[in-house]
Amino acid sequence: MEHQGRRERKKAEVRARISDVATGLFLERGFDAVSVSEVAEAADVARPTVFAHFPRKEDLLFDRYPEAEALVVGAVNDREPGTSAVIALSDLLVRLADEGHPLSTMRGHFSRFWEVIAESRALQSRARELLEVIEQAIAAAMEHTGVPDPRLTAALTVAAYRVVHLEAVRRILDGEDAEVVAADHRARIISALAAVDQLFR
Repeated sequence: MEHQGRRERKKAEVRARISDVATGLFLERGFDAVSVSEVAEAADVARPTVFAHFPRKEDLLFDRYPEAEALVVGAVNDREPGTSAVIALSDLLVRLADEGHPLSTMRGHFSRFWEVIAESRALQSRARELLEVIEQAIAAAMEHTGVPDPRLTAALTVAAYRVVHLEAVRRILDGEDAEVVAADHRARIISALAAVDQLFR
């Protein structure tokens, strides 16, 4: 068991190193200008090792997706009695925003991250795909915990957050003050998801 634990830690370290190197290259040169082979060389691993950890090149930048899915599913599954699934998700998203968590990405130093995505259709397409997967995971968690009409509830929740999120990203890319955007983003999460929650009461 200890050997297995060490092996898993080593795999996680390699995965993190590959992603960190790739992200640095993407931020410096742009996503489309960097090849997987260049990432492998810079991370000192074989090209197949990169794909063993990241099935698609786009996932090198979206490396925290598994954490995002685990967090939203956990928020629904582990919510306090009497708290709706939508409000549990709202509380999670507000907490991530307050912490300046990398999954919230609404601080000034993330502006280059969003520029890289804005420059690449492949990244934009993959982001939409991952959002659909997250929506399905939320719907499954809602169904598991007895939320009525879970697919519709999940779809409206994700759609509301997506609008709020993209509006904040647009403002950051337009050069608005990041702290003002972050504060507005927080308030908009609360109001948008509260409106969704009211639809099912």
